[in-house]
Amino acid sequence: MASSTVTSAQPDRPPRPNLAFRRLRGKRSPAEFAAAVRRAAREIGERVSCDARYVGRVEAGEIRCPNYAYERVFLHMFPGRTLTDLGFAPRSSVRGRQARTTGESRGAGEPYETYDTRDTHNTHDLYETHDNNEESDVLRRAFMTSGATVAAASLGPLALALDAAAAGRPTRRAGTGEAGALEEAVRRIRLLDDRHGADGLYRRAAAPLRTAYALLDAGASRQATADRLYTGAGELAISVGWLAHDSGRFDDARSHYAEALATARMNADAGLEAHAFCNMAFLARDAGRPREAVRAAQAAQRAARPLGSARLMSLLALREAGGWAGLADRVGCEQALVRAQTFFERGAAEADPEWMSFYGEAELEGLEAQCWSTLGDWPRAARHARRAADLQDPHFTRNLALYSAELADDLARGGRPDEAAEAGMRCLDLLGEVQSSRVHTMLAGTTRVLLPHRRASGVSAFLDRHAALPRPA
Repeated sequence: MASSTVTSAQPDRPPRPNLAFRRLRGKRSPAEFAAAVRRAAREIGERVSCDARYVGRVEAGEIRCPNYAYERVFLHMFPGRTLTDLGFAPRSSVRGRQARTTGESRGAGEPYETYDTRDTHNTHDLYETHDNNEESDVLRRAFMTSGATVAAASLGPLALALDAAAAGRPTRRAGTGEAGALEEAVRRIRLLDDRHGADGLYRRAAAPLRTAYALLDAGASRQATADRLYTGAGELAISVGWLAHDSGRFDDARSHYAEALATARMNADAGLEAHAFCNMAFLARDAGRPREAVRAAQAAQRAARPLGSARLMSLLALREAGGWAGLADRVGCEQALVRAQTFFERGAAEADPEWMSFYGEAELEGLEAQCWSTLGDWPRAARHARRAADLQDPHFTRNLALYSAELADDLARGGRPDEAAEAGMRCLDLLGEVQSSRVHTMLAGTTRVLLPHRRASGVSAFLDRHAALPRPA
């Protein structure tokens, strides 16, 4: 088993009250302000579950930077202000790599990178023809527009048009605008997956992935831009792979993860390599290859060890624990779980990758629940699944549905059908927003376990409601 020692993360700093945000609330109570946030969200088509507790956490400084949905809502509420003006920390200082110090990094005082849709290429490329310039414009516009349309979940036509336009001739080198648009496309896909699950997103998300690799093939004007393109394309391949994974297309997922791993190794990107192996371990576990899951998780830990992120090491230890559980190795599983908890307790650090925004205490509990469920310890699995559902930020709707489904199944298999039906009903309430084959498959298994208990309190109503669900495509 791979050693899991890493450089300890920086200790958490005590939260600093967000006085700027408190001033903006004015004389309104936290509950009144939360209601105003929800109204503003509806005005721009966002869904946030803001309440007085959330407002209090922001004002206390516990939330140093909001997620992307809240970011858009707050900027809509207070036009002309940045998140820094609202008292939040730059995202780069809260999660992910530190702000770049190259000449193409964001300007001082800009909390987020902006994406310039103009031509950012060097003007002295004398060997480029007019036709190539025109084709490069098609490539650039198509990718940047596809990044925006991910948010509207309508990716396909633009990226397919790009494929047709770029098929015949080489394209011009990419610049910082394309790299930024690629990074934003990854964020938007993750945001949609957090809210709605993978079903229906996968096929559309494949289009910007083809665009990303077309950009890689075109090359970049500077090495720093090329590094960003490689990392962005690899992260996008992982995101598309996850959409395939979550919607039950395991062969497609395996292919995308392998593509991301190859991209990481070509560019000597340890962070991307760790991420690819992390998802490969998860896929191997779900596909019934637990020994491969253990080996992939250990490979991820070897890649991640120099990165200085205890939270990343915690997640990778959980991936390893899932593999040991699949092998029915309770001792190996427990040892990995202890390491995962130990790393998690070291807290967040600036070295934590941006893609790990989903990983908090709720996910820790949820993944541990899955381990105990695999080992057949239903009461223990149910305890952790219940904690996961209670702790989950409502913004991560898919995860909330997943934990509720896990809880329902653990309770059903543990001989508590009435409580299982109640948890199953909560999961069904979320399925209007979530399209995830994983959740549907779990609920189908739970219904089979509950069929002999139809007379128990609430079970019949749950079974009838589940039977009335439209079948996933």
